[in-house]
Amino acid sequence: MNLFGKKSNAPMEKRPDGLDRLPPGQYLTKKWPVLSYERTPSGIPNDWKLKINGLVEQPLELSWDEFLALPRTTMTSDFHCVTTWSRYDNTWEGVHIREILQRVKPLPEAHFVMAHSWTGYTTNLPLQNLDDEDVMIVLKHDGQPLEPDHGGPVRLLVPKLYAYKSAKWLDGLEFMERDRPGFWEQRGYHNRANPWKEERYW
Repeated sequence: MNLFGKKSNAPMEKRPDGLDRLPPGQYLTKKWPVLSYERTPSGIPNDWKLKINGLVEQPLELSWDEFLALPRTTMTSDFHCVTTWSRYDNTWEGVHIREILQRVKPLPEAHFVMAHSWTGYTTNLPLQNLDDEDVMIVLKHDGQPLEPDHGGPVRLLVPKLYAYKSAKWLDGLEFMERDRPGFWEQRGYHNRANPWKEERYW
């Protein structure tokens, strides 16, 4: 595929796991389209806290300043939207999810996580998808503060799943024994959202 979504004669790139780098049904773009159901909030709430609760040994609430004081990491990953576009080589800066997990210590019976946004948005995923080497809570994209339309100043990033699992405007993670659907999952979007299986809709 080329940048306009048309077929190219170039060989398809592969990921380290052998899968095609570009998932099936996707086209490649250098743009970053803005897609949200909710209206973009005017700013972060003055009383924002990152709330980590549910089935964890050490529930946690971090103020904005406390969150910003956590160790930072920078990673590069591709990003795939359920509406069929993909963007390669995004550079993200933020807090690796394992900085959070090692502090709260999920209990053995915690198998799923619900991500919460201060707008009321929710999305669910298995803990094994959250506890991955490339999952972050991000603050910057390609060297710039994350723009509000893209979830700034803080969003979840789960790059191996379609982007609706990477909740914008994040303010909470709830650890659960049983799965339950989030906002889009209740409205027909696929519960698992694996781009290489084209798990777009139920």
